[in-house]
Amino acid sequence: MHVLVTGGLGFLGRAVTLEMLAAGHHVTVMTRGRVDTKPPVGADLVTGDLRDRERLSRIIQESEYEGIVHLAALTSGRGSLTDPLGYFDVNTAGTLNLLMALDSLRNSRPPVSMVFASTNIVYGSQYSGALSEDLAAHPESPYAASKVAAEQLVAAYAATGAMGAVTVRPFNISGAVDGVADTDTARIIPNIFRAITGQLNYVTLNGDGSAVRDFVHLADVASGIRLALSACTPGASQIINLGSGTGTSMAAVVATAERVTGRPVTVRRMPPKSEPPKLVADISRAHAVLEWRPARSDLGEMLTDAWKAWQP
Repeated sequence: MHVLVTGGLGFLGRAVTLEMLAAGHHVTVMTRGRVDTKPPVGADLVTGDLRDRERLSRIIQESEYEGIVHLAALTSGRGSLTDPLGYFDVNTAGTLNLLMALDSLRNSRPPVSMVFASTNIVYGSQYSGALSEDLAAHPESPYAASKVAAEQLVAAYAATGAMGAVTVRPFNISGAVDGVADTDTARIIPNIFRAITGQLNYVTLNGDGSAVRDFVHLADVASGIRLALSACTPGASQIINLGSGTGTSMAAVVATAERVTGRPVTVRRMPPKSEPPKLVADISRAHAVLEWRPARSDLGEMLTDAWKAWQP
């Protein structure tokens, strides 16, 4: 299958590209603007911006893609509060532009398969415990709202029969693939490593650090996306969580990082925050539909892989 991976040079995108190549797919990576990083060996590269519908149309027309993995997005919940229109422009309108480019060829090509990467934060903070895909989305930031809107666009277009789609909702991704470190400052594990290496003075935890979240290995998410692409059926769409299915407290993440690195982590404790005590993925649908199970999402393994990639 010839697969286009948007955002294919990012932290998740590179892992997905490698996963697709290993499965024997022909992969073309789409990235925006100047290219400072080369794609994995064996992958082709095109440049394009989701906001440029004409360029997207040319990219789609120039090759007969059978599959699309749509990862490109703006992803900061906090950043979206100060730039809400920018987030809707890229994440929602950008997805619309991609679908419009595909639609321009719907009468001359077979239906494509699409995996759209959404996010677990669309569930919001009103739930606690295991989160099922059947729960209503409650976006609490422009970022989350832009992803919900894009999910709906993907589902609506799939319903026409022009493509089959699976929307995946990854939980807290960690680990590393191909030695590429996660540098997202919105995530706790990169910030723990920053504190360990002196780039930050401390890591902030709310209350006693007992809030429980679901951490999943980057490689497991990549394999789930590969399987999701094969599960697409023209005229249908579905949403599938990708998580470990187990919870880990923030305090346990810090303690495990200290064990893995052999270094202390300075923690600054803030007053308890109004937040759900436990948010974990219900991954029963991923089991049933994709026959997928996370194989590398042990916390110690994730942090070991992440730490190896973090070091020079």
